[in-house]
Amino acid sequence: MSETAVVWFRDDLRVADNETLAAAVERAGTVVPVYVFDEREHDGEGMFGLPKRGARWGRFRREAVLDLRASLRERDGDLLVRHGDPRAVVPAVAEAFDADVVHLQRTPGTEEGRDERAVESLLTDRGVGIERHWTHTLYHLDDLPTPYRDIADTFTPWRKAVEAEATVRDPIPAPETVPTPEFGDAATVPTLADLGHDPDAATHDDRGVLAFEGGETAARERLEEYVWTGDNLREYKQTRNGLLGADYSSKVSAWLAHGCLSPRTVHAAVDRYEAERVANEDTYWLVFELLWRDFFQFQFLKHGVAFFTANGIRDVRKAWRRDDEARAAFERWAAGETGVPFVDANVRELNATGYMSNRGRQNVASFLADAMGVDWRLGAAYFEARLVDYDVASNWGNWAYQAGVGNDSRDNYFDVLGQAERYDPGAEYVTHWCPELAGLPAEYAHRPWRLSEAEQREHGVDLGVDYPTPLFDVEERYRQL
Repeated sequence: MSETAVVWFRDDLRVADNETLAAAVERAGTVVPVYVFDEREHDGEGMFGLPKRGARWGRFRREAVLDLRASLRERDGDLLVRHGDPRAVVPAVAEAFDADVVHLQRTPGTEEGRDERAVESLLTDRGVGIERHWTHTLYHLDDLPTPYRDIADTFTPWRKAVEAEATVRDPIPAPETVPTPEFGDAATVPTLADLGHDPDAATHDDRGVLAFEGGETAARERLEEYVWTGDNLREYKQTRNGLLGADYSSKVSAWLAHGCLSPRTVHAAVDRYEAERVANEDTYWLVFELLWRDFFQFQFLKHGVAFFTANGIRDVRKAWRRDDEARAAFERWAAGETGVPFVDANVRELNATGYMSNRGRQNVASFLADAMGVDWRLGAAYFEARLVDYDVASNWGNWAYQAGVGNDSRDNYFDVLGQAERYDPGAEYVTHWCPELAGLPAEYAHRPWRLSEAEQREHGVDLGVDYPTPLFDVEERYRQL
């Protein structure tokens, strides 16, 4: 008898290098691909009462699902689409199609893991099998030289061990055909409004670095454009700390986070580039960044919910501010109104586009946690609600790291004033997102509080009116840290 398999797509919205889909197609006579728009993500509430996901994340996810459906249709298949709670929907789909097995992507997230176990329980009660597949990292979970429960909690020893003892698997080709039933209207993808998002809040801002269109097709186009057309990989390490423009970094993080692109596909592109054009420290550095991403995925498997606690995985006790005054300060940070231009410019970019550079993320996180002393989890939850490239392990792992409660025992901080002058010496980035400071010399654009009243009149900037005064004496605060 021919097997019927449900493929539950999660953060793996692609047909190429997708072990979950490939395994189902190889073994089953009938495949039922299903994607569930999780009502808890799109219209739910996260930590501290902040939204779970933002409209730009929702738009990108919707575009990715549309592209996945199109790719399956090109292979004589289709995608069953639902909107609800996957813990109920997936078992119901398996029952409706009399499925023998459900294939799904295993993820490191704690909430996602609870969902998997809830689905498994219902499937088991109905005599339906379940198969998990690890598809989210560069190195496969089964290939790590040390079981994930025993891996080092610091990056460099882990990286050296993996690079010395493990091998990156080759990407899996997309299946030529996907034999699915006829879904009809059940393949209709809900609108953004149906999902609980304001479509106007998801429109592209022309000031942004990239439009970030969701889907595997757009992912491969971006990879081709960055690596081959733009020939940017040869200078990646030198440019990766940029702030303006599309090509200072690869910008593939959103497609990796939603699973439109696999890390192994990126790695294969780097390998080919090094073979055909040039291999140097810069080309390796993109793989190095993928390793950092891997590290946090495996760390989340190891430590789980500890990453969401104030004291973090190392139980570091700090006097985090959580009172009404701290919440008011956080609101100014979240609005890009701290009075510190480099911080405000980065947060305004996030609010307007759903994206922020890696350099920016480190600085705004350090400012909230180290200079402001506000509970770092407020910032991490705000990023979760805003980022188009939100990935639970990368986001919360990096925030904990910067707050000094994660995988770095050194507890360093970023002096955002020095960082601004180093990475934005002409203040082009600051004035791009804080145009009210555009008439100022770079020195004052980074430290507008140094303007005398006469200089404010001369440059047409009224501090406290055109641009906010700082929350506190920033220069003195950094002298104290």
